[in-house]
Amino acid sequence: MNYDVLIIGGGVIGLSIARELASHRVGRIAVVERGGVGREASFAAAGMLAPSAENETADDFYRLCDASRKMYPLLARELAAETGIDVELDRSGTLYGAFTGDDARHLNSRFERQTAVGIAVERLSASDTIKAEPHISPTVRESLFFANDWQVENRRLLTALEASVRGSNIGILENMPVDSLILDKGRVCGVESNASTISAGTTVLATGAWTSLIKIAGDAVPLEVKPIRGQMIGFSPPDRMFRRVIYSPRGYVVPRADGRVLVGATVEDAGFDKSVTGEAVGQLKECAFEIAPLLVRHEILEKWAGLRPFAADGLPVIGPVPGFDGLTVATAHYRNGILLAPITAKIVAENIVDGSGTEYFDIYGPKRLFEKGFNANA
Repeated sequence: MNYDVLIIGGGVIGLSIARELASHRVGRIAVVERGGVGREASFAAAGMLAPSAENETADDFYRLCDASRKMYPLLARELAAETGIDVELDRSGTLYGAFTGDDARHLNSRFERQTAVGIAVERLSASDTIKAEPHISPTVRESLFFANDWQVENRRLLTALEASVRGSNIGILENMPVDSLILDKGRVCGVESNASTISAGTTVLATGAWTSLIKIAGDAVPLEVKPIRGQMIGFSPPDRMFRRVIYSPRGYVVPRADGRVLVGATVEDAGFDKSVTGEAVGQLKECAFEIAPLLVRHEILEKWAGLRPFAADGLPVIGPVPGFDGLTVATAHYRNGILLAPITAKIVAENIVDGSGTEYFDIYGPKRLFEKGFNANA
């Protein structure tokens, strides 16, 4: 098999890059996935598009996240037109609640920092918070409202992306673990899998938490990305309880259009273990009941875990890999894979198509990890 672009990894990042490349009318494209497409971290996510709730100041990473968030309304419309699938982009905003004195003091300082740098945030009293979300705990003291923090139904998003990619005649090769990249005179020119050898003009690593397991000509890929487990639980009340995502300093609840309420998430360095633990479920229930005591009346419908890809400095790794022509990486999005998929796809595809660079490669490219001594082969 021979392709112009081969994307290793069929999560939200890999599928988004494939779709973007197809829009540029790149020739033969294939996505290679070790299991089934869209079944790992992207499937386990909560789908929040929340740069303001997740970042306390307007630094470079916030600006990257916010630029990607702004791409979602067009992406949702295009996917609906291409596939007939509604990805349930919800633009109702996000609340960040204070439930203790310490929470309130933290929210106060956060409000001052964020307003000082121009982040759109509104401060709500306890009564206004309860008016906005009547089922929130009556112990809430105040909240911050982020009108520009949204959510998307990530599993519907994955289904839509897969349908779009398949509809563009892009090859999807599932259940095909990649063992090693093929290196010829300093250029990556394809991959070796357990089933076959695949040649490619350009290879993209969108392999998430499994990036560091890939080898190049027998040696480890020079990128250290580790899995961080995130466990979640879900309730299914008979009626929809909330309109918006609600954070506390200890977690969050995410309401879905069908009435489900997702609760997350743990942050655990547990290797590649995707087990759901009783301890974590207990912590998540405490978080849920603090935000929404009425959830105690309902049974947990679902429990799951995913492995988020984490680089040593906590930032995504996006761009060409120095020293290896024909190899681009798009990984380590950690807690923001769903949010950052559109902008990652855009800048990676544009670079592959016409060689255009971007300031984002200077900030998030793998070179910065090498310069900081975070080379996995060092």
